[in-house]
Amino acid sequence: MPVSPAPRIVVDSAAMQSPSVAVIDALNSLVEAEAGSIFRFVGEGSPYLGRAGAEIRRPLQEMVERNDRHAAELAALIHNLGGEPAEPSTVRAEDQYLSYLSLKFLLPKLVDAMALMIQRYENAMRVVEGQPETRQVLERHLQEMRADLDVLKKAAGDVRNL
Repeated sequence: MPVSPAPRIVVDSAAMQSPSVAVIDALNSLVEAEAGSIFRFVGEGSPYLGRAGAEIRRPLQEMVERNDRHAAELAALIHNLGGEPAEPSTVRAEDQYLSYLSLKFLLPKLVDAMALMIQRYENAMRVVEGQPETRQVLERHLQEMRADLDVLKKAAGDVRNL
């Protein structure tokens, strides 16, 4: 009985370089966090922007726009990595009360939300080692969010002193 040769193993180099499921999961977690952020409550048409002074109205609107852009860029990264972006969630019942809060009360919540988002991004940075394009996008988002956090902290302090 002839001995058959050992099976030939073909290694797909593209598959070897593809991101792990953990990278796509980490990015999807960020998409969900961005899409579910309380910043959506301070967007255009929000009662908070109408009552806010110009010095905080414009930065808040820019943060809302950045939040939307971040979610879209993360979704694009996930697509580029061969994954499927998470579907944005609907408004949660526990967030409904935010529609009735004053800006004075909401600003500290925004500070906390931004700090938590930064922490989530920092955690995700550990997962995306070996993904230079992904790291570059996350680092840019982190830089923007850190600057936004400084603006929010200042605004929260200014409103608290009124």
